[in-house]
Amino acid sequence: MTTPEAAPEATPGTTTEPDAEAAADVPADPHPVRIVVADDHEVVRAGYAGLLATQPDFTVVGTARDGAEAVRVCREQRPDVVLMDVRMPVSDGIQATAELMGDAGPAQPPRVLILTTFDLDEHVYDALIAGASGFLLKDVTAERLFDAVRVVAAGEALLAPGVTRRLIAEFARLKPRAPRRDALAVLTPRESEVLRLLAEGLSNPELAGRLHVGEETVKTHVSRVLSKLGLRDRTQAVVMAYETGLVVPGAGSSA
Repeated sequence: MTTPEAAPEATPGTTTEPDAEAAADVPADPHPVRIVVADDHEVVRAGYAGLLATQPDFTVVGTARDGAEAVRVCREQRPDVVLMDVRMPVSDGIQATAELMGDAGPAQPPRVLILTTFDLDEHVYDALIAGASGFLLKDVTAERLFDAVRVVAAGEALLAPGVTRRLIAEFARLKPRAPRRDALAVLTPRESEVLRLLAEGLSNPELAGRLHVGEETVKTHVSRVLSKLGLRDRTQAVVMAYETGLVVPGAGSSA
């Protein structure tokens, strides 16, 4: 990703506002997506904050230079989405994500997008297990960045589920864990099938075609799977499918 020139960095606990003239052209969203950017490189941190601040439906409410600061800023500002670098000093993005997901209270924890240089990155897998909703490569285009933030903020899976599935499958193979099929006992046979197909990276239209049902029925099944398993989004459902042994990496079918 090309970093914009001299984008001012938001300090923790403050809001980065877009250019006043640009903001006047487009009415501000009454409920903008609140974002925190965490990266240990100042130029990268400021660049992401500056890019995101150009969008009228985004508000950058803070930045952080390490995982510990990211957790503190998020607890203060209650963002909707966090762009989280995976490798940072003090505490890394994995530990910070786990801490945020463990926060109790009336507000939901933010949705975390992990920033990484390489898509097949062991640390990204660990971050997904910790509760991240997906990941972005650091050379992502501006439009892709904006789309990803909006998708995750809306509670949907991050774009390109096949890439996320490939990463999870690869590291589930390299770092196998004891299957926990009992965790899926709450699902009906149909819901278990839906979960397995989610792990294959199928979209709702593709699920509907495979199951020979309407998309609304698919949405209902997916919602019930997430609710019964206590999952926040489809990315976490993919993780669960591999972690429980419902899907075996490289097998091409359910376990």
